[in-house]
Amino acid sequence: MSEKRTAITDQEALLFHSQGRPGKIEIVASKPMATQRDLSLAYSPGVAVPVLEIARDPDLAYDYTSKGNLVAVISNGTAILGLGNLGALASKPVMEGKAVLFKRFADVDSIDLEVSTEDTDEFVNCVRLLGASFGGINLEDIKAPECFIIEQRLRELMDIPVFHDDQHGTAIITAAGFLNALDLTGRDIKTTKVVVNGAGAAAIACTELMKAMGLPHENVLLCDSKGVVYQGRTNGMNQWKSAHAIATDRRTLAEALDGADVFVGLSVKDAVDQDMIASMNARPIVFAMANPDPEIAPEDVYAIRPDAIVATGRSDYPNQVNNVLGFPYIFRGALDVRARTINDAMKIAAAEAIAALAREDVPDEVAAAYSGEHPKYGPQYIIPAPFDPRLISAIPAAVAKAAMHSGVARKPIVDMEAYQKELSARLNPTTATLQRIFDHLAAEPKRVVFAEGEEEAMIRAAITFRNNGYGIPVLIGDETRIRETMITMGLDGVDDIEIHTGRTSKHARDYADYLYKRLHRRGYLQRDCLRLVNTDRNIFGAAMVALGHADAMVTGVTRTYSNVLETINKVVDTTPDRRLFGVTILVGRSETLFLADTAVIERPTARQLADLAVQTAAMARRFGHDPRVAFLSYSNFGNPKLPTADHIREAVAMLDQQDVDFEYDGEMNPSVALNMEVRALYPFCRLTGPANVLIMPGLHSAHIAAKLLKEVGTSRAIGPVLTGLSKSIQVVPMGSNTSEIVNMAAIAAYNALKTGH
Repeated sequence: MSEKRTAITDQEALLFHSQGRPGKIEIVASKPMATQRDLSLAYSPGVAVPVLEIARDPDLAYDYTSKGNLVAVISNGTAILGLGNLGALASKPVMEGKAVLFKRFADVDSIDLEVSTEDTDEFVNCVRLLGASFGGINLEDIKAPECFIIEQRLRELMDIPVFHDDQHGTAIITAAGFLNALDLTGRDIKTTKVVVNGAGAAAIACTELMKAMGLPHENVLLCDSKGVVYQGRTNGMNQWKSAHAIATDRRTLAEALDGADVFVGLSVKDAVDQDMIASMNARPIVFAMANPDPEIAPEDVYAIRPDAIVATGRSDYPNQVNNVLGFPYIFRGALDVRARTINDAMKIAAAEAIAALAREDVPDEVAAAYSGEHPKYGPQYIIPAPFDPRLISAIPAAVAKAAMHSGVARKPIVDMEAYQKELSARLNPTTATLQRIFDHLAAEPKRVVFAEGEEEAMIRAAITFRNNGYGIPVLIGDETRIRETMITMGLDGVDDIEIHTGRTSKHARDYADYLYKRLHRRGYLQRDCLRLVNTDRNIFGAAMVALGHADAMVTGVTRTYSNVLETINKVVDTTPDRRLFGVTILVGRSETLFLADTAVIERPTARQLADLAVQTAAMARRFGHDPRVAFLSYSNFGNPKLPTADHIREAVAMLDQQDVDFEYDGEMNPSVALNMEVRALYPFCRLTGPANVLIMPGLHSAHIAAKLLKEVGTSRAIGPVLTGLSKSIQVVPMGSNTSEIVNMAAIAAYNALKTGH
C-alpha cells in the first residue's frame, strides 16, 4: 500500500488556475484562418452552404459542424465535489476541469455551461433548448434527488446521450472493481451479500448497476444516515430509496455489515469502524469511497482484516475509483456511433472492459504513475490506472459495440478493428506511425533478440512483443536470474520464453569462430573471441542475427549508444554503399519529422549529407510519408554567407547531379523549412510544403535538437533508428522504457522483413 500523500497548497491551486491565460480551456480553430479567403469560407459567404444543407437534412450537422465530437458539461453547482451547494458560478473551475479531462483522455471537445437555477423545470428546459448544439450532455455536481429527475426527463426529451457522471461514472468504475474483487476472492455474484451506504445519487446508481449485472435484489442492503432502508420504513424515504428496500430485521449499518461480503460506501468519513469490518465474511471487499476521506482508512481495514480488498476514491491509495476511467471513453464510444442514449448495456460493457484491462500486464506509462513500480492484477490492483494508454481503444469500442447491439446506434461501425486502431492513434501518435509496421509483423512475425535479457524493461518488452503477436522474443542472459526476475515481477505466461547465453549455447563455438575470422587481424586471439561470446550479451545476440539464428535484435538500455555501436560493429558490417547513421522520428499530433544524423557522424561532409538525405527520405517513404528534405543551417540560401555552411550547399549541388525522387533544398533555417508564411519570402524554394526530413549540419546540433523537442515539445520521439547496418539491429537510448523498446524491436523486425535479413 502506498504511503504517499498528495500535498497541494491553496496558493499552488490558485496560481495554477490563474497564471497566464486564466482558467483551463480555450477555443482553437480547427481550420486555417490566415487569409481573407479562409475567413470567407469559414463565415460569410461560404458558411451559407452548409447552413442550407443542414436545414435540408439535420443529420448533416454531424458532417459539417463539431456537433459529433462536442459534449456539454453542465451543472447548477448544488453539489460541488464534497463542498456542497456553492452556486453555479463556483462550479465553473470544476466544469472546466471536466472539459479538460474529456480532451486529455478521449479527444472529446467539450464546453462548460453553468446554469444559475435550482428549479428543476428551468434547468431541464434550459438544457433541452441548448441540446441541438451538442452530441452529448454530461451532467455534473447536481444534488439528489433533483439529479434523478433532471436526468430522467432529459433522457426522455432529447435524442442524444445524457449522462450524470456523479451517478453512472462512479457506478461503472465501482462495478469494474467489484467484478475483479469477486474474481480474486472466488465469489459468485448470485450469492454475494452487499451493503451499500450513502443512498445518494452515486450509491443508488452503483446499486442499480450491480443488480443489472446479476446481483440479486434481496442480496443488497441499502443504508443511509438513518440506518437500513427496509420495507415499511417511512422516515427519510423517497421513491429511489424505496425501489431498493427489502424485508429485513436489520436496522443499523453495523447490523447490516455482520456477515456481509462487500461494503460499498459513498457516504461520510469514519462511517465504518474496525468492529464492523471484523464482522464481515472472510476476504471482505471494502469500497470506501467517501470524498475526500474514506469511511474507513485502508490501513485500519488491513490492521483487522489483512485478507481484505480495499478501494477508495483517493489517488494516494491503491485501487482508486476514479471517474476519469469512464466518462471520457464512454462518450467517445457513444459519439462515434451517434448513440441516442447511454443505456445499461453500454454501462455494463464499459465496466467489463475496464475490469478486463486490470488483469493484463501494465505498460510503462502506468508504472511511471506508481513511482516506477509495476502493479499487477491482485488485491492491490483491481482497477486500471487513469494513465493506462490502452483505455482509449478498449472502452469506447466496448461501448460502441453495446450501443449497436442494443439498437441505440444511428451510425454503426463496420470495421471494429480499424476503429480501435483509429482510437489509439487519436491520443498516441507513435502508435499511429508504427501501426503499419505492427500490422505487417502480425501477419509475418519475426524472431527478435532482446540482448539485455536480465533487465526488467527488456523482459517486459519481450513479453509485450510476444503477447501482441509481433514475433518470437529471445532473451540473452543467465536463465536462472531471468526466471527469478520474472517471478519477482509477477508476470504470467513466461515459461515458454526462449532464453540463451553464451556459456550454455550449443552455438557458442560457431559464433566464436565467426568472430575470430573477422577480428584476428585486429589483435584478437581465438580465446578472446570465445570469451566475448560467453560474456558479452551484445556480441552473442549480434552473432545470432549475423548467422541467421534470429532475424533482428534490440539492445542499449544499460550502456551508452556509442559503446553499444562499437561492440556491434565487431560482429556486423555496414551495408555496402550506405551510410551508418541514426534518424530520430518526432511524431506530433499533426506532423511527423525525421531528423538525421542524431547518433553516429559527428561532422558530416557534403557527400555524407547528401547520402543522409537519400537514405532518410527512403525511410520517411517507408513510414508512409512523401519526403520533403530540408538541409538545415543558421543561414538561408547564403544569407549570411558562412564558410561553415559550404558543405551544406555542396550537398544540395550533389543531389542536383543525382536522379532523386523527392523534394529537397537548402541551406535554410528551421523557420523557412517548417513555416509556410516565412517560406513565402523565398518563392524560389523547391519545397512545396513544410519539410518533414531535416538533415542537420552536425551531430551536436542534431542530438541537441532531438532531445529538446522530446523534452519540451509536444512530440514523441522514436529512436534514433539505426540505418546502414547489414543486419537488422537497433540500439535504444539508455534508460528507455518498455514502450520505447517494443517500438524499436518492431522497427528492427520490420526492417528484417523488408530486407530479407
